[in-house]
Amino acid sequence: MLDIGKGDIFEDLKLKLCLSVTLLAMAPKAAEKKPAEKKPAEKAPAAAEKKPKAEKKISKEGGDKKKKRIKKNSETYKIYIFKVLKQVHPDIGISSKAMGIMNSFINDIFEKLAQESSRLARYNKKPTITSREIQTAVRLVLPGELAKHAVSEGTKAVTKFTSS
Repeated sequence: MLDIGKGDIFEDLKLKLCLSVTLLAMAPKAAEKKPAEKKPAEKAPAAAEKKPKAEKKISKEGGDKKKKRIKKNSETYKIYIFKVLKQVHPDIGISSKAMGIMNSFINDIFEKLAQESSRLARYNKKPTITSREIQTAVRLVLPGELAKHAVSEGTKAVTKFTSS
């Protein structure tokens, strides 16, 4: 067996894969969204809190209207990456750039697995993607021992989900 050091790329990929598999199990669901917790802040002056909003003056012509920007709801794995990071290394933080990279990494892996499992279902003339197709896709997409770890983590997550 190959002796791998702690700072090796394989260990890094193994950690990233475990993170992504765990995050896929913790993926956001529309019904489970919780509002962010508010930290108790120092009291601000009462006058600043009760300041009425200025009303918009409507011009008679109406030609000066600006288009409102529609905020796009883009779901990310950032909070889940942070939760897993704190489970693995409670004393380490992560920069926003690194967080963006991790989010892209998880999206890429997820898309590759989805494409491969879709292809497998089509080859077998099945209309449904089951956990079996996903497990086979993981074995095909990820190399060697990384696939073994991913399959075991995925099986553990599915077992935990079905038992609850």
